[in-house]
Amino acid sequence: MQLNHTHDPAATSWVTSANAAGCDFPIQNLPLAVFRHYSGADDFRGGVAIGDQVIDLAQVSAADCLDGLAAQAAAACAQPSLNDFFAMGPAAWQALRHGLFALLKSGAEGAQVDALRSCLVPQITVAYTVPARIGDYTDFYTSIHHASNIGKLFRPDDLVTPNFRWLPIAYHGRVSSIGISGQKFRRPLGQVMAPGGSRPDFGPCTRLDYELELGIFIGQGNAHGEQIALDDAEQHVFGICLLNDWSARDIQFWEMAPLGPFLAKNFATTISPWIVTTEALAPYHQAWERPAADPQPLPYLASEHNRAEGALDIQLEVWLETAQQRAQGQAPSRLSHTSFKHQYWTVAQMVAHHTVGGCNLQPGDLLGSGTISGPTPAEAGALIELAEGGRKPVTLANGEQRGFLQDGDAVILKGWCEKPGCARIGFGQSRGEILPALQP
Repeated sequence: MQLNHTHDPAATSWVTSANAAGCDFPIQNLPLAVFRHYSGADDFRGGVAIGDQVIDLAQVSAADCLDGLAAQAAAACAQPSLNDFFAMGPAAWQALRHGLFALLKSGAEGAQVDALRSCLVPQITVAYTVPARIGDYTDFYTSIHHASNIGKLFRPDDLVTPNFRWLPIAYHGRVSSIGISGQKFRRPLGQVMAPGGSRPDFGPCTRLDYELELGIFIGQGNAHGEQIALDDAEQHVFGICLLNDWSARDIQFWEMAPLGPFLAKNFATTISPWIVTTEALAPYHQAWERPAADPQPLPYLASEHNRAEGALDIQLEVWLETAQQRAQGQAPSRLSHTSFKHQYWTVAQMVAHHTVGGCNLQPGDLLGSGTISGPTPAEAGALIELAEGGRKPVTLANGEQRGFLQDGDAVILKGWCEKPGCARIGFGQSRGEILPALQP
């Protein structure tokens, strides 16, 4: 994705809130979501964030604010999901972004600009839903730092499996329990085998955890039996959101052999409402590096382009808000801060590997990046790493401690990109809250 005028850091908007320092949604971002009024009196439809406002794309379409392919794209977004828009492909995605940018920039005038002003809705008044009909959800495992941290806890003589350095490992997850930020879910029940035990116990999970991830939305898919080449993968990715892959660790460790996670992962996955487009992320690509001593990727997972700019520097934070903090009006506690640039496999490599055997991705499919952990302890993307399997609980700002998550806890993920000479763009947040388990 080439840089263009929509990445100009000097560009500002007549929506003044978009120009505020630290704003997640300046004119250089323009992410998409699906929303309606919080009262529920209207229908869900696509929207674009600008400052503290949502551009109602159904109104944009009805008001003829845009022309040509951009108008067709807006019409495709005037639906309860963005799948049809995703399927239109990169030319339509760019036409909508560039058309809105032209109308939103400072100094823009004319009947279409005046019409667009009437299409703004304050974000504070809206509710969101999952932005696409997700046909399939694949969760990857691509952070060598996360894998090594887990290995130190449970496999000190074999930190990562032999295949980890050769391919992006993944499993297919559950779509029906994917929810939008604000999701509340019950603590899951399942079987747990105590160390040295001979018979499993059944009951509520006692080692509930979060996983800091990114969600990757597929735009255009591929035909069954056809591969997406590594250097073409970006043209098939519409954009990226935040994703919390909640995990029941005690259930997971008992059930994983030999096929992988099941009940430990299928009870909830929480994503942020806003999808930041691949075009908006273009300034934040950087070189992807593989340690020289490690196996180098096989040819279908290797290219000069991927090495030159396959990595993405997305800054990520995890915050924890306990029931006590909420009741006493205290601020949440930050648990960790890392960057997606540390991931062992790139987004393009995930897409290419997913399709190399002939799997047909479809518009709206969701890929999880896998837990994102950096090289230092403070960059861990899961509580099991920070608290070393619960043996060294994390102390929060108010003195509470957590080895694993408790009922009433809310986990908040935040993300943004920034560097000198570029506009800061944000992802909003993903927030999920744990409710007590139903009694068995």
